[in-house]
Formats: sequence, structure tokens, C-alpha cells
Amino acid sequence: MAMRLPIDTTGLTLLVGLAPEPVVDFETRRPKADENGEPLFALQLVALSSEGAEVINVKVPGEPKGLTLGTPVRVVGLVALPWSMGERSGVSFKAARVEALPAGAVGASAGKPAA
Repeated sequence: MAMRLPIDTTGLTLLVGLAPEPVVDFETRRPKADENGEPLFALQLVALSSEGAEVINVKVPGEPKGLTLGTPVRVVGLVALPWSMGERSGVSFKAARVEALPAGAVGASAGKPAA
């Protein structure tokens, strides 16, 4: 089983950098699904903090609704997944859910976990 490192988003402002798109298999060009058969979607998020900004690509099961460029979001269950293939290695990110926040909710509240 791959190592899953939970990411605490408290204190971050998270915005959509690129809207969700279906994840497709490179070779077959067929949509990919998670272990439960739910289709996977990838989106780019911009994480803003007092230390600067970071862009991360996140995969999420099911199509997130209402996410367009600049939409403030709450990310639930964000984990980092270290990987390696031959001499290449990196980190990918997966979330249980990405939800649009109500208008005016940008700021520290963007990182608070959903109730």
C-alpha cells in the first residue's frame, strides 16, 4: 500500500487555477476511475499563504461542480502520495472532495475542514 501523507490546509486560501477535467489513461485514452469505480477528475489549485503561493494538481473522485478559474474552495481529505518510477520520483495529490465556497469566504476560512 502506498504511503499517504495527510495535508493540513488550515490557514491556506485555496483557489481553482484550472477547472476540473476527466483523468484519462495515457495509453488507452479511456477515463480512469478510483478503487470504488468513481471517475477521477484532475484540477489545478493555487494555495496562498503568508509565505507565498504554490500550484498543485489534485485528483478527486467524481466531478466537482461549480468550479471555475478563481473559485475559492475547501479541500476535504487532501493527501500527498510520494511515487517513484525508475529514476523518476515525485509527489501527487488526491482529495476526497473539493467544494466551492460561498462568495466572500476567501481567507483563512477556506482551509477549515468541512463539518
